[in-house]
Amino acid sequence: RTMSRIALFPGSFDPITLGHVDIIERAVPLFDEIKIAVGTNSAKNYLFLLKQRVQWIEQTFAHEPKVSVITYEGLTVDFAREQGVQFLLRGLRNPADFEFEKAIAQANREMVPDLETVFLLTSARYAYISSSIVREVYNHGGDFQKFVPVTVQP
Repeated sequence: RTMSRIALFPGSFDPITLGHVDIIERAVPLFDEIKIAVGTNSAKNYLFLLKQRVQWIEQTFAHEPKVSVITYEGLTVDFAREQGVQFLLRGLRNPADFEFEKAIAQANREMVPDLETVFLLTSARYAYISSSIVREVYNHGGDFQKFVPVTVQP
């Protein structure tokens, strides 16, 4: 029996966007299981509470049995090892994302050689969306709903 292919998709998801959803939906056929890992960093100020971010993701993927949501603190590679996952899933929107993610993936590989990072390119129609853009629009009372799944309600 082959080992199941489990991917960890780490992020702060503050909030989850249509870009995140796009990556996860396209990754579902590639893996047996995807664990969406919502990171918490005490040094970071989040707009939305952890509980709220987790709830939005759970609601967004309630129909998808392969997808689960967990929270973590600390190094992603340490958590990946604890969870027994073989793959880190990351989305790339643009060349800047690639350069940033490539450096992290190389550092991760140095620390945990058997953890493979898998990159998916965000679909062009969502490539401009980032959580920080959504937060900016939200903070200024703009209509952010077109950038997030319907489950994300203030």
